[in-house]
Amino acid sequence: MVDLKTILLAEDNPNDVELTLRALSEHNLANRVVTVKDGVEVMEYLKCEGKFKQRKKGNPAVILLDIKMPRMDGIEVLSSIRNEPAFRIIPVVILTSSREEPDLKRCYELGANAYVVKPVDFKDFFEAVKQLGVFWGLINELPPNGGK
Repeated sequence: MVDLKTILLAEDNPNDVELTLRALSEHNLANRVVTVKDGVEVMEYLKCEGKFKQRKKGNPAVILLDIKMPRMDGIEVLSSIRNEPAFRIIPVVILTSSREEPDLKRCYELGANAYVVKPVDFKDFFEAVKQLGVFWGLINELPPNGGK
């Protein structure tokens, strides 16, 4: 039996969280999805700190990361992840409404694995999230033990 890893969803918009979770569950993805509301919580999750200090250690299969979040934005999070050897290998997919070229360029410079602009249309958003979940949560393979 395959051990499915967690998908970490960093999104501060409750409507986008709900749609994302519905899209992932409707495609019967068995991965557990952990939702955090800002970049500080992303880092606490990864480091097993704060409200996540009791969680089982291990990196998520993928981080779906919004850019525009309070306290610590997605670009700051991506930079922190890529500067931390224990987290560097985690796939990070930017899932954002920003079509700003500087955001796109900066995210790729920092090592984003993909940059997906949230479609405005409900059906398109739903389909995009399902495809992301299938690829990054089921198909993509990471080295055992995070590449260590």
